[in-house]
Amino acid sequence: MSGRGLKTLSTATVIVLMAGFAMVFLWVPMDADQGFKQKIFYLHVPLAIVALVGFVAGGVEGYRHLRSGDRRHDVNSYVFIHISVVFGVAVLVTGAIWAKASWGHWWVWDEPTLVSFLIVFLLYSTYYPFRYAIEDRDRQARYASVFAITAGAFVPLNFMAVRMAESIIHPRVFATSEGGLPDSMLLAFTVCLVGTGLLWITLVKIELVGKRVSGQVSRLRRALHDDGTGGGSVGGRIAPSVEAG
Repeated sequence: MSGRGLKTLSTATVIVLMAGFAMVFLWVPMDADQGFKQKIFYLHVPLAIVALVGFVAGGVEGYRHLRSGDRRHDVNSYVFIHISVVFGVAVLVTGAIWAKASWGHWWVWDEPTLVSFLIVFLLYSTYYPFRYAIEDRDRQARYASVFAITAGAFVPLNFMAVRMAESIIHPRVFATSEGGLPDSMLLAFTVCLVGTGLLWITLVKIELVGKRVSGQVSRLRRALHDDGTGGGSVGGRIAPSVEAG
């Protein structure tokens, strides 16, 4: 992505997020049961949704890597999972804050929605030591892709299992016998969800650009070292490269 394209994407992300949270704090009515503390819902839930979708997207890119052998798909899978793990940390932190404010406890172990997300998060936390325990870059990429596919398939299965469970505390807000969220809350939530998705995409693009630049610098250093004169290059130019960290 060009610098101008990334700047446009970043600007759109900021605008949508600001609009969403302005709606949350200035327009959406207070929740009848939880009051002001319920507003963390508009941050916590979009983060969780985007993180889970990002994990699945990482599995899709892992599959594309195994099919094609193109290292770019492996790098995409790595970055998708990396940013989603960062979002996962934010989900756990905001969830703990909300739980303490609403239930008086930082964590409730008999709540399946909370525990299931923690399981997914811990599963993906093993991705890094698993990947970098393998020194050979080709084997590392293949095994990491298999991990991404397997873990990505687990995410929707885990979600369906939770939906089938008898939830004790965690609310069901989108499809209830009372009709779910009011229109104003649903609109604000949708805007926040779109903004959070744009934030994920922006961070992914930034990391991919950083890796591409890092790869180009590495190729330049190798070309200069191989040339031995301090001023040469391979084939007259440096080919674009993306290398997973």
